[in-house]
Amino acid sequence: MVTTKEVEVLEGEPRVGLHDLREIVHDIWHSRELLFQLTLRDIRVRYKQAVMGFAWAILNPLLIVAAGLVVRVSLLNMAGAQFDVSSATAVVTKGLAWAFFSGSVGFATNALTNNGALIAKIYFPRETLPLSAVLASTFDSLVAVAAVAVVLPFTGWRPTSAVVWVPMLAVLLFALTLAIGLLASCANLFFRDVKYIVQLLISFGIFFTPVFYEPAVLGAGSITLQMLNPLAGILEGLRLSIAGGHNLWQPLVAADGALVWSPFYLLYSAIWALGGLVVSAVIFHRTQFRFAEYL
Repeated sequence: MVTTKEVEVLEGEPRVGLHDLREIVHDIWHSRELLFQLTLRDIRVRYKQAVMGFAWAILNPLLIVAAGLVVRVSLLNMAGAQFDVSSATAVVTKGLAWAFFSGSVGFATNALTNNGALIAKIYFPRETLPLSAVLASTFDSLVAVAAVAVVLPFTGWRPTSAVVWVPMLAVLLFALTLAIGLLASCANLFFRDVKYIVQLLISFGIFFTPVFYEPAVLGAGSITLQMLNPLAGILEGLRLSIAGGHNLWQPLVAADGALVWSPFYLLYSAIWALGGLVVSAVIFHRTQFRFAEYL
C-alpha cells in the first residue's frame, strides 16, 4: 500500500523539475533589462576599437562559406557534375548556420569565467550570461543573413513556399546552441580545460557535420549515421527548404534509392534541441549556487 507521503516523494522529482523551469523563466523575465544590457555590452566589446567594425560579423561566415565553396567545387569536379546556384545556396545556408553555432558555443563557454567578478559581487540569474553571449552572436548572424539576403536574388535564387520551415528550424538551432552553451559554460567553470575541448570539437566538428557536403556524399549507408548528430537534421532541413524548395513533411529519396530526408530526422533534432535545452537549463539552475566557490 502506498501512503500519501510516498506518493509525494514519487511525484517530487517532476514537480521539482517543473518548479525549476518556472523559476528560470520568472527570473529571466524579471531580469530582461539586465539581459538586454549584457547583450549590448557583448556586442559593443566585440566591435569596440575594431578597424573593420561590423564587417567582422560578416567576415567569419564569409570565410566558412568560401571554404565550403572550395570543397563543394572540388567534390563536384571529381564527380563530373556541374556547380549550380542550388549548390552555392546550400553552402551559404549551412555555412551561416554553422558560423552561428560555433561562434555562440565558443563565446557562451567562457561566459561565466569571463564574468567572475560580477558573479562574486551580486546575485542575478546566472543564465543571463551564456544567454547574452548567444544573443550577441545572433545579432552577428542577423547582419550576415541580411547581407546574404540582398545578394542571393542576384544569383538567380528564388524563394519557394518551403521557406516557411526556416523560422522553426532557426528556433531549433537557437535552442540546441543555447543548450550546449549552458552546459559548456557550467562545465568550464568547474573544469577549466573544457574550453579547449570545446574549441577542439568545433574545429574538427565541421568535418563530421554535413556543412560542406550532403550526407549522401559519404554513401547511402552513412546517411542515417550522420543524422544521429542533432545539428545535421537542422542543417539539412535548412538546405532542403531554402536551396531545394522541398517540403520537409515529405521524405526525399535519391536516384539510387537512398533515403536522403525523412521527417523523423527533423523530429529527432527537435527532441534533442528542446529536450536538451530543458535538461541543460535545469542542471545549470541547480548548480549556479556553487559557481562562486570555483571562481
